[in-house]
Amino acid sequence: MHINEEGSVSALTPAHFSPGNEELMSNLRDILRFGWPYLRRYRTRFFLGILLGLLFSAVNGALVPAFKVIMDRLDPPTQTLKEEVAKVSYLDKFPRLKKPFEALEMSTKRFREEVMTALDVWLPKAHRKLDSRQIAGVLLLFPLLMAIRGFTGYLSSYCLGWVTERVINNMQVDVLKKLHSLSIDYFNKSKLGDLTARVQSDTAWLHRSLNLGLSDLIKEPSTVFFVFVVLFLMDAKMTLFLLVLLPACVLPVVILGKKIRRASDRSVSTKVSQSSLLFEILTGIRVVKAFGLEAYQAERFGDHAHDLVRYGVKSVQAKELVNPIIETVTAFIFGVLVIFLFVSGREPKEMMPFVLGLVAVYTPFKKIANLHILFEQSSAGVRRLGQILEEQPTVVEPSQPIKPARFSHSIELDQVCFGYGGDTVLRGVTLTIPAGQKVGVAGESGSGKSTLLNLLFRFYDPTSGSIRLDGVDLRSMHTADLRHQMALVSQEVVLFDQTVAENIACGRLGASRSDIEEAAKAAFAHDFIESIPGGYDARVTERGSNLSGGQRQRLAIARAFVRNAPILVLDEATASLDSKSESEVQRSIDALAEHRTVFCVAHRLSTLINMDRILVLEKGRIVEDGSFQELLKKGGLFAAMARRQGIESSISGSLS
Repeated sequence: MHINEEGSVSALTPAHFSPGNEELMSNLRDILRFGWPYLRRYRTRFFLGILLGLLFSAVNGALVPAFKVIMDRLDPPTQTLKEEVAKVSYLDKFPRLKKPFEALEMSTKRFREEVMTALDVWLPKAHRKLDSRQIAGVLLLFPLLMAIRGFTGYLSSYCLGWVTERVINNMQVDVLKKLHSLSIDYFNKSKLGDLTARVQSDTAWLHRSLNLGLSDLIKEPSTVFFVFVVLFLMDAKMTLFLLVLLPACVLPVVILGKKIRRASDRSVSTKVSQSSLLFEILTGIRVVKAFGLEAYQAERFGDHAHDLVRYGVKSVQAKELVNPIIETVTAFIFGVLVIFLFVSGREPKEMMPFVLGLVAVYTPFKKIANLHILFEQSSAGVRRLGQILEEQPTVVEPSQPIKPARFSHSIELDQVCFGYGGDTVLRGVTLTIPAGQKVGVAGESGSGKSTLLNLLFRFYDPTSGSIRLDGVDLRSMHTADLRHQMALVSQEVVLFDQTVAENIACGRLGASRSDIEEAAKAAFAHDFIESIPGGYDARVTERGSNLSGGQRQRLAIARAFVRNAPILVLDEATASLDSKSESEVQRSIDALAEHRTVFCVAHRLSTLINMDRILVLEKGRIVEDGSFQELLKKGGLFAAMARRQGIESSISGSLS
C-alpha cells in the first residue's frame, strides 16, 4: 500500500522500492525500447523467464510467513483479533484513514486464519500429539519451498540468458548490416575505432546489462514487492513505518549512478580514440619504424590509457560505495525498528518477521542498487548503437527499382556535377561511352578522376545531372544490380582472411572450383597459386602479406575474371608495382579487358597507350578527349603531363 499526498491509498509496485527509481526506470526504458524488436522474436521464452522469475520471488516472500507460522505454533499468540485491531490507535490522528485500515486489518487477519485452518492438519502445534501427516508436513515444508525457489530461479535465469545470447548475436549482425547499407560518405567521416567499438564494445555492454541485469531485474524487485506484501498482511502498521525509512537508500545511489554515467560516457569516447590510434599505429607500423615514431606513438597511446584508468577508477569507486551504503542504511533501519518495538510496547517475537524480511530483502536491495549502476554504464553504449541504427544512407535505393539487362549499348553522363561538402569536384561533365570502348581517364591529383568512378559505381549520387546505363538512370536501379554489371581492380588490393579460392570467389559468390581455376588461369595466376603450399586451399594471411604485390594484384584480376562483368573499372591498378610486376599484371589486364567496356584511371600515362579514348580532367571538367597519339600531337595538358613522365620522345620516335 502507498499513502499519497491526498491521504488516499494506492497499491505499491516494485518501482516504489527501487533505488534511483526515476533514473533506473529511464535507463531501463531506453535499453528495453532498443532491445524489444529483438526480444519479441523470442517472446515465448522471454515471458516464460519473467513468469518463472515472479514465481521465484513469490516463494521468497512466502519463506517469511512460513518461519513465523512454525514459531507461532511452537508458542501460540494469546491476543485476540479485536485486541490486535485495537492497537491501530496511531490512526486516530487520521480519521479518514482509520476506518479503512481497521477493515483492512480485519480482512488480513481473517485471511491468515483461513490459511492457518487449511494448514493446521499438516503442521505440528504445541501441546498437541504429533501424527505422521504433521511430521511429513514440517519435514517437507521448507525443502519444498527451497526446491521451488531454486529451480524456478534457475529456469528463469536460463530462459532469459538463452534469449539474451541470441538477441546480442542478432544485434551485432544487424549493426554490421546497417553499416553495409550506409553510403561511402559515412565511412569517410567516421573513425574505424569508433565503428569497431559500436559492433563489439557497445553490444558487449548491452549484453552485460541484459545477461546480468535482466534476470535480477525480474527477480529482485518482485522479491522485495512480495516480501513487503506479506509483511503488510501480517502487520500493516509496522510495514508502513518500515517503508517510510526505505527511501534513505535512494539518494546516495542516484548520486553515484550519475557519477558513473559521466565516467562511462567519457570512457567510451576515450576508448574509441584509443582504438582508432591503435589501428593507425599497427597499419602504419612501417612508417612508424622508418621515422622513429615508436616513443611518440607510445606516449599518445599512454595518454589515452591514463584517461581510461582515471575514468575506470571513478567508476569502481562509485560502484563499490553502493554496498557499504546499503549495509549502513539497513543496519540503521534495524535499529529504528528496535526503538519502534519498545515505544509501541510490542512483544519481541512480533519483530521477528520484520527482521527476517530485512534479511530477505537485503541482497535484492544490493542487487537493485547495482542494477542502477549497471544500466547507467550500459546506457552510453545503447545511445551509440541507437545512433548508428538511425543513420540513413545518402544513396537511397529506389522504391520500385528497374532491373537492367546485361549492359550492351552505352553509358551516358549528362551535365553531371558533384561536390564533397562545399567543394565542387565535377562540373557539368557530359559524355557518351559506347559499349566495348576502352576509356582512359587522366588528370592531375584532385581533378575528379576517382570521383567519376565513384559515381559510376553509385557510391555517391550526382548533386545535379544524371548517369544512365543503356538509357536507365542509375538512381532507378538497385545498387546490387548495377554493381553486378561492373568489376573493379584497384591499386589497393583487398584480400580477406580466407583461402586463395575463397578470395577469388568473392567476385561471384557460389562460383565453382573449375570457374575459379579458369579465372586464375586467365589472370596468369594459376602457376604461382599451384606453387605455394596448399595451392588454392592455402590461407591468405591478413592483407595478403605472404604474397608479393604482383601476386596480390593478379588474384584481384582473377576475382574480376570470375565475376564476368561487362564493364571493367581499373583504378591505378599497376601504380604501386615495379616494372617487372607491372608487365606481368598488364598482360593479365589486357586479357581481362578483351570484349569489355573499360574505364582505366591512371597516373602513369604509359598504361593508357592501348585505350581507344582518353579523357583528360582539370578542375572537374573534361578539357581534352582523344586517343593517346592525338592528345600528344595536340600539345595540351595531356602532352605536358606525358613530357614530365619522359614519354614524349619515345612516342615521337615510334610515330616517325
